[in-house]
Amino acid sequence: METATFWSAFVLLLLVTDPLGSMPLFVSLMRQVAPERRRIVILREVAVAFSVLFVFMLVGKQFLALMHLSETSLGIAGGVILFLIALRMVFPQPGGVLGETHHGEPFIVPLAIPLVAGPSALATVLLLVSRDPARLWEWVGALVLTMAVVGLTLAFSEKISRLLGEKVVTAFERLMGLILTAISVEMLLSGIRQYLGTLH
Repeated sequence: METATFWSAFVLLLLVTDPLGSMPLFVSLMRQVAPERRRIVILREVAVAFSVLFVFMLVGKQFLALMHLSETSLGIAGGVILFLIALRMVFPQPGGVLGETHHGEPFIVPLAIPLVAGPSALATVLLLVSRDPARLWEWVGALVLTMAVVGLTLAFSEKISRLLGEKVVTAFERLMGLILTAISVEMLLSGIRQYLGTLH
């Protein structure tokens, strides 16, 4: 995370928002929505998720100060959350990554929050900005690109699911889970190293 670039930030945000892993739950949610409403719902939910993450980017430093949180504790907490999310990706649960099922047209919950703008995504944007605030608009650009990919993936989720098949989607999600596990462990180790450095 110390040497994050635009593309590494984009890949990390894409992994934590996990649009492919969200497809099964998203498809089941959209079955209860009229076809003519689906694009509107997707645009609305992605816009809400982007707004929440963008606000966290802007006020992340102030939020940390207000809550008396250090970057070290945020890094360790973010690593733990990412690790738990990654475990659910590697070992899928019946209700999906969030372990939940919902009924009716999604409105903010559960699609925008916590499916896209979940705890891991919030921790990631806070960490990016708190560690390198001078590159704020670079991180915003990475977030915009991530949300565009998420929106397109969700818009074509039914077609992608049919094209790839359930087994391929599950295998890909597990692969992404393994990558995210490695990232989360690196975040944890980095946070622990920083903490140990403060003890001297």
